[in-house]
Amino acid sequence: MKKIAIVMGSESDLPVVEKAFQTLDSFGAPYEVHVMSAHRTPQDVREWTCGARAAGIGVIIAAAGMAAHLAGAIAASTTLPVIGIPIQSNDLGGLDALLSTVMMPSGIPVATVAVNGAKNAAILALQILALEDAELAKKLEGQREKDAEAVRKKDKDIASKYNH
Repeated sequence: MKKIAIVMGSESDLPVVEKAFQTLDSFGAPYEVHVMSAHRTPQDVREWTCGARAAGIGVIIAAAGMAAHLAGAIAASTTLPVIGIPIQSNDLGGLDALLSTVMMPSGIPVATVAVNGAKNAAILALQILALEDAELAKKLEGQREKDAEAVRKKDKDIASKYNH
């Protein structure tokens, strides 16, 4: 299985991004993690991105807040799938990061999940890799069924408590 790379714009993004680590760990997916800034280390971002495919990366997750140009900067230098996680900030509640991540020019796509949506970013990355990995696809299907069963159980519990 190819690796998933997770790149954060700042170490302060770590509490959100850890949800992606947990999800990837639960599927046994290999990943690597980096801190790089689209604004403070743009040459490092470009150099790393240009070598990502050769390093065995299959999907890149980029998390950043505020101006959130990291996902776009990465997408501009690769044809690998890039998933952006807009990180909530105190100033604008994450709207700034969401708009910076989702408003990409034609030809340079970034798949964007919800503000602070690290778990969904990890799941989307796994789904992309599962296109060519039947075992991973089965694991994802199994997780979906577990999630559905949990909802059914909650429905049953609440119905038995409140339905008369």
